[in-house]
Parts: sequence; C-alpha cells; structure tokens
Amino acid sequence: MAALRWTWLGTLPYADAWSLQRRCAEMRRDGTLEHDLVLMLEHPPVFTMGRQGDVAHLGGGADALRAAGAEYIEVDRGGSVTFHGPGQLVAYPIVDLASMFPIPGHPRMGDVLRYVRALEQAVIDTAQQFGVTTERRPPFTGVWRGNDKLAAIGVKLARGVTTHGIGFNVNTDLAWFSLITPCGIDGAGVCSLQTLGVRDVTPQRIAPHVAAALGDAFHAEFVADPFSLGPIAEPVAA
Repeated sequence: MAALRWTWLGTLPYADAWSLQRRCAEMRRDGTLEHDLVLMLEHPPVFTMGRQGDVAHLGGGADALRAAGAEYIEVDRGGSVTFHGPGQLVAYPIVDLASMFPIPGHPRMGDVLRYVRALEQAVIDTAQQFGVTTERRPPFTGVWRGNDKLAAIGVKLARGVTTHGIGFNVNTDLAWFSLITPCGIDGAGVCSLQTLGVRDVTPQRIAPHVAAALGDAFHAEFVADPFSLGPIAEPVAA
C-alpha cells in the first residue's frame, strides 16, 4: 500500500505554490520524494485560466479582474477559469499515478478518470463529516450541491506524476466568482461550507479531514502527522 503524506503551508502566492508543485513532482519522479504528498494551503485572490479556457468566461477581461484586486494567471491544468482566495482550501496532490491507480495490462500508466473521481469522493466525504450532503453532476467535474459548485477540480499529469487539484470553498467570499463564468459553465452557481450552514470552519481546520479522506479515496496508508517540507520549501520562502 502506498503512503500518502500531507502538509499545511498557510497562505502562499499562486506562482510560488505552482513552482513548489513542479519541484515536488520532479522529486517524486526521481525518487527523492519517497511518498505521495498533498500540499494544503490558501492563496491570496487569484483567477487562473486552464488549458480549455475561453476568454468569454473572463467577464470584463483579465485587466478587469486585476483591477478588482486579484492576480490573473494562465496555467497548465485542465478546465477553464476559476477563483482561488482566502477561505478556500486548495489541495495539490503530488501523486505517482501508475502506482496509485494502475491501468490493468498497462502497469506504467495511471488512470486519470479514477483519480479525478477519487478527488471528488474525498470532498464529498469531507463535506458529509460536517453534515453537508453533496454529489457529482455529470458530465461536469467537481462536487456540487444542486446547481452550485462546492469544489472545483483541475489536474495535470506529466511524466506520470500529478499536479494541481482541488479548490474547496470553505468560508470563501463568493462575490469573486461573480466576475467570471466559473469553470466555464453557464448558469451554474457556487457555494461554500459556510453558505451551506457550517459555522466556525476554516481551510486550516478542514485540511486534515480532506487529507485523511484523500487517503481513503486513494486506498493509501494515510500518515496523519503533517509532513515537513524542510529545505524543499526554502526557495519559496525566499
């Protein structure tokens, strides 16, 4: 059984977290990072546009988003535009996908669809722990409460290792989403644990719950104590 470790990084600018993901992914590939790892954090306000994005989803455009007080960054994950910011738990699993979800008959390949479903299940299970029932909404990814998305999912697989992951609205200011078409889905809304009735909850509080739920969804040996990145994170801190 593979081991899954996790770490809480607090608030980290998007570019720094993206750089850290790439560094951890390379270390996972070459074996320097022995176990799969989930980076847990919050971002300052930022809109990110994925590979399938459309400028029509940006509302007034990138300059308008910057004028509202957020960054705008084009990234290499799947999906369209979404928002990350205070009150949203971001989870970035750095996973050797072939070891976690091998494809029968193709042991060097990992099953991306099973991986995405596992990410969704971890959010569904975590929300349930706080008394909130959610569901999937095919054909869209993510975790939903009716027409409102609680968690967005966008991933990248490169040379066998995953980056990017989950944006889980905990007590996020949802007004930011009104500036865009979230995930490029016309007519869909957004919600948070807070708007669904959960009180006194923060991303840091639910981070260990999400990490444990990911361990269950990945069928991995979950290591409960937070992992120290140590020198891995030093370039980010600098």
